[in-house]
Amino acid sequence: MHTTNYYNTFIEIAEDCKLHQGEIPPMAKDKKTIALLQFEMLYENPYKYTSDEVLFGVFALKKEFEQNELHEQKEYFFSKGQPCFRASPLTKTYGWGVHCDAEGKIAMFGAETKEYQNFLADTAIKKVKAMRSSRK
Repeated sequence: MHTTNYYNTFIEIAEDCKLHQGEIPPMAKDKKTIALLQFEMLYENPYKYTSDEVLFGVFALKKEFEQNELHEQKEYFFSKGQPCFRASPLTKTYGWGVHCDAEGKIAMFGAETKEYQNFLADTAIKKVKAMRSSRK
């Protein structure tokens, strides 16, 4: 089973992110986007979920699985590699850094915040950049 979880790691915004502050992702017509669903899960619940829980939770919401399908669908979802939060629109496009604690629980921080800068300066945690939206 594959995982997207990081531990004691800070995911910085992408090099080519146009925003230098965290912004709430917009709706797309009448539907919530993946970015907005991820945002809502993390904003309302810092350090409650792991990356795996957020990514699968959003996938399950979008696919509208029944409760009795969740276990089987989760096993299938993680039977192959999945993009991690380095590929999330939150870190690539909307200016949010993601901190993963020692248990793999995650919280997001706007690039303009003191907390974001503190994570960048903290030598005790690993730093990785979000994936670029465009090629160099």
